[in-house]
This record gives sequence, C-alpha cells and structure tokens, in this order.
Amino acid sequence: MTFSALDSALTGPLFASAPMRAAFSDPARIAAMLKVEAALAEAEARHGLVPSALAGAIRKVRADDLDLAALGEKTADAGVPNIPFVRAVEAKLPEKLRGAFHKGATSQDILDTALVLQMAVAFGLAAADLVAIVDGLSAMARKYRRTPQVGRSLGQHAAPITFGYTASVWLGGVLESAAELGPLRQRVLAASLGGPVGTLAGLGDKGPAVVADFAAILGLAVPVATWHTSRGRMVAAGAWLATLIGALAKIATDVVFLSATEVGEVGEAPAPGRGGSSAMPHKHNPVSAMVILAAHAAAGGHLAALVGAMAAGQQRPAGAWQSEWHTLPALFGLASGALREARRIAESLVVHERRMRSNLDLTHGLLFADAVSGRLAPALGREAAHGIVEEAANVARDTGEMFQTVLAGQSAIPAKLRAEVQSAFDLTPAIDAGAAHADRVVRAARTVRRELVTGKAV
Repeated sequence: MTFSALDSALTGPLFASAPMRAAFSDPARIAAMLKVEAALAEAEARHGLVPSALAGAIRKVRADDLDLAALGEKTADAGVPNIPFVRAVEAKLPEKLRGAFHKGATSQDILDTALVLQMAVAFGLAAADLVAIVDGLSAMARKYRRTPQVGRSLGQHAAPITFGYTASVWLGGVLESAAELGPLRQRVLAASLGGPVGTLAGLGDKGPAVVADFAAILGLAVPVATWHTSRGRMVAAGAWLATLIGALAKIATDVVFLSATEVGEVGEAPAPGRGGSSAMPHKHNPVSAMVILAAHAAAGGHLAALVGAMAAGQQRPAGAWQSEWHTLPALFGLASGALREARRIAESLVVHERRMRSNLDLTHGLLFADAVSGRLAPALGREAAHGIVEEAANVARDTGEMFQTVLAGQSAIPAKLRAEVQSAFDLTPAIDAGAAHADRVVRAARTVRRELVTGKAV
C-alpha cells in the first residue's frame, strides 16, 4: 500500500522523474545521514573532541548495511528515524569508537543536513532540465518569430501576434524561476548543527569552529544562527518549486487550449502508446500538459503546509517540522515530473502554421479593430474612434460581412482617413512587434542559460 502517488509503482513514473525519486528514496536518505555523521566526526576530530579514526569507521558503513524495514518499525516508536539509525550505525562501529559517535548533535541536525544534501542533488537535476527547456523554447521562439497567430483575451480573438511571441512569453516565465536558482541555493544549502536546544553547549567553546568545519566538509554554507525552528529556508525552496511549476503550468494551459479540436494550432508530439483513449481511438490527449497541470494543482497545498510549519514552538516543535518530510520531497517530485514534460513540449511541440493562419480570418477582420481604432484616434479622439469601430464591429459580427467592407461604408470616417484605416489591416506591424519581443527574450535567455551551465544558478 502506498500513501503518495509519487511513491506508487503505478503512478510514480507518471508524476515524478526516476532520478528525482531516487534522490529522495530511503537509501538516498540513509546515505546522506551517514555522510553527515562522518563529516561531524571529522570536524570534531580536528578539534580533539572525538578519536580521529571515527570518521573513517563511519564511512565504511553503507546504506545497504542497514535494515530499512527494521529502522522503519523502530521509527514508529521513536518518532524520528535518527534514533534507531544512530543505534544501528553504532552497532557497526568498533566498540571503542561507539561512545564518541553522534557527539553533541541532535536528531534534527542530522536529518536537516541530510535533507539539504538531497536537495542539492535535486536542484542539480532541476537545473539540467531547465537548460534543456530554455534551449527548446528559445529555438521555438526563433523559428516562429514571424509566424502570425491570433492573440486572445478572455478566450476571444483580440489582436494579431506571432507564435514566436507566444513561445517567448513561455520562455520568460521559465527564465524568472531559473534566474532565482543560484541565490536560492546559496540560502537553502546550509548546514544544521546546534545540539539538543541549538546552543552546541555539548561542544564547549569549540562549537562554532566545529560548525564551520562541518559545513566546509559537506560543501554547505554556515548559517548565521541555528535554524532548528527557523524554517524560512524550507519555505523558500518550496515557494521556488511551486512558482516554477506555475510557470510551466502557464505553458501547459496554453497547450491544452491551442491543441483543442476547434483551435488546432499545436499538438503534443505523437508517440506509440502515448495520449490515447481506452474508449475513443481517434483521440490524442495532451499528456505532458496534463501532468504539469496536475502538479500545479497539488503544489499549492504542499507550500501552504511548509508555511504553516514556520510556527515552530520553543526550541523543538511537535509536528510542524515532521510535516516537512511529507511536503518537500513531494514538491521536488512534482516539479521533476513537470520539468520532464515541459522539456518534452519545448523540444517536440508540433506547430500547425496553416491552422494559425486560417484562424486569423475567423472573425472576418475583427482582429484588426484595435489597430483601426489606433489609426482614427489621433484625428477623431480616442472615444469617438472607439465608438465608430465598435459600431462597425457589431455590424460585422451580426451580418457576417467583412469588417473592412463595413468600415468602408461608415460615413463617420473622413475620406482623408480611409487609406489610413485600410492600412490597419496589414499584419506587418504585429509580426514585427512579435518578432522583436521574441528576439529580446531569447537574448536574455542566453545569460540565464550561461549561469545555469557555469554553476552560478546551479
């Protein structure tokens, strides 16, 4: 029996990537905990607090040397996995070293720091997918920078744009999250070592030096203060994940709409066995968009739980910290599935340019109403121009006549402005504007991509 779709052998592969599931698996957690304990022993040995042989002895213990099922059963009684973990590791150590193991630390130190190490791996996985998505959307924006498309507002035709512009808007949302990854890592990836109540009293005056060495050994930052009950780091990570998923959900929402039968402007790339229906053999469902939107629907609740955990009482809360064990891995898992599917969209979306062009004509020219109004306003005033165009649009909509034809019969339009009005039906300005926007975003993407690849954002 499973209690999470991400843990399920049946639905887990749908909603989370295999590498991310591995990063937060039980063996990965135990391996991270062992790494943390070894770093603690090494740091303490440098200051004469424990035998120098302890760190090496800990590093000889492997995750698969421990009985996960037995640890789980004992965790149900202990309340935290670290208590049975410490006893199990002690039993693997030479007897003369056992008394020095886990010196001065508390369960939360080990579990929080281990989680941070898992998050470091997870951020790296996310960064790799982000690079691919940025590349794919940049290529899409460049390729279709001058491909005319209907711009829509509240589900209705509004004014012409280009599909390159649409792709660049998708890209812009992804870039905002990608650019925040570097600063986020600097804030979040910090060691936790404070002892039972955060003061490190058990290490005497050597506590701060041990913390510094402990963090350096693990490649983590040294926190300004013990963060047992200051959970802003976890909320920041969760907020970034939820926001990233939201940026991908914008793409997915558009793909669902644009791939609808009545619109037909894009489609997810076909593949054997993908997107079919058990009852309707003609269907090709947008599976990638579906996975992303499901992740988006679930992400907000997980983030809310993380925010709730910030109300941590005294020096150790009951339940608040433990709730993070459910929410953070789930958010990373959901993000991984969303990133994987967004990458698929970015790299293989099928674009139907002819359908985009034909959809421009569905409203018989009404798509250019804003441009017409803009031509008339300097001479007639904005309100008068709007009224003339609105009246002509209503006639065109009711009769099915071409909007240009109706405008030609409007006596309120001075003869000297008629040529100006007809020029408003030229797609060139809209295409130029869409292409320029796409070019600007693609140029900005190069900087963010470089930061992701060089490590500033990963």
